[in-house]
Amino acid sequence: MAVSAVQISSTNPADPADVIGVFAPSGGIDVDRAVTAAAGVAPGWARAPGQARADALSRVAARVEAGADDLAALICREVGKPIVEARGEVGRTAAILRYHAQAALDPDGETYPPADGRSLLMTRRRPRGVVGLITPWNFPLAIPAWKLAPALAHGNACVWKASPLAPACAAALMGCIEPELPAGVVQLVQGGADAGVALAGHAGLGAISFTGSAAAGASVARRAADRGVAVQCEMGGQNASIVLADADLGRAAATIARAAMGYAGQKCTATSRVIAERGAAADLRDALVAEVEGLVVENPADPACEVGPLITGEARAAAVAAVGRAVTSGGRLLAGGTEIEGAGHYLAPTLVDVDDPGAELAQEEVFAPVAAVLEARDAAHAVELTNGVRYGLSTSIFTRDLDRVLDLAGRLDTGLVRVNQPTSGVDLHAPFGGEKASGLGPREQGKAARELYTSLRTILVSPAVVE
Repeated sequence: MAVSAVQISSTNPADPADVIGVFAPSGGIDVDRAVTAAAGVAPGWARAPGQARADALSRVAARVEAGADDLAALICREVGKPIVEARGEVGRTAAILRYHAQAALDPDGETYPPADGRSLLMTRRRPRGVVGLITPWNFPLAIPAWKLAPALAHGNACVWKASPLAPACAAALMGCIEPELPAGVVQLVQGGADAGVALAGHAGLGAISFTGSAAAGASVARRAADRGVAVQCEMGGQNASIVLADADLGRAAATIARAAMGYAGQKCTATSRVIAERGAAADLRDALVAEVEGLVVENPADPACEVGPLITGEARAAAVAAVGRAVTSGGRLLAGGTEIEGAGHYLAPTLVDVDDPGAELAQEEVFAPVAAVLEARDAAHAVELTNGVRYGLSTSIFTRDLDRVLDLAGRLDTGLVRVNQPTSGVDLHAPFGGEKASGLGPREQGKAARELYTSLRTILVSPAVVE
């Protein structure tokens, strides 16, 4: 991938010589035009009956389903997602659109007992107007869908700034959206950081939703706060899998290996740290190394592929450097740690045994097939280690003891707690989001999505004549 003031060149991370397409990047003037155009059609879309909005989203979902094979192949080619996962993402995108199509018909308010016993006291939800959406490359259809679908269902117009690493996927999704919605209701702007900054700072937005790095998300949040605009930021994680001594270690190792290394670790919910309770640590280490070394690293177009390439050569180089610093500072390399020769940006799935929980590899997200392995004295220490980072997105607990689960789950500083499940993976109908540096603002997905995309009015209607 190359981004300049003149063009965005999208390339295949499994074969960088394969150029997928060249796209024109948007600048500040283009962003302003997009917001202005969206503002012009927003009132009409907000007035459209809920059924009309529901039908439009259902038709978009049908287009996604009709083009599923081509969309999955494009995801695989442009971002290096294993084809089996890419197919799953397409199916999930359609499901998200259908779910929120029905949300357009949900009650848009509540009634309350009035103080005088005669009046009507009620709340009504109203759309924000124009919302700005900034999305990453790693789920190039599903993440845009889980922002666009609820925003549109609740009557907003959208200006969507897609990642410059997935411009072809963004254009393909727009190809499903544009024929089914009124012209201008969704505006796509392609571009890099400059376009994102212009959108985040635009005075014409009523709300903004961002998914990306912690540094960029913090900047978006500050700009929104300066203007009093509703904001939601999802900013990654340093997710831990806690393995207690009573767990099924073989199952835990198999689950964690794929949660950490699948899709080359390029998920905000990927496992970055494995925290094993003393008594299980040595056996878990051995089982985990065996599982990681057995993962299939292959061209993502091969259905057998579990670990594909990193998105860019720079991302791979940064990961290799992080592993090198970890080993130099006392970490013990258990598996991987080296680039894999060939055309693509491949890195061998990597485990590093780390004694110091304050070490860089235990504290900072690498966004690669790399995980730190730490040992905890007991369950309480495992919680302390898990909470001892600035992020708070997802934690897994592996155990057979439900009593311990109920205790530990309430002490973890993460938005998601998953028991005997991978840290990765979310349910489209349930709230999703993180604590601390992982998330800011209301949750995404499910019914919780309406909190960002609507504002609440409290209305009191009293009789004109009191007898």
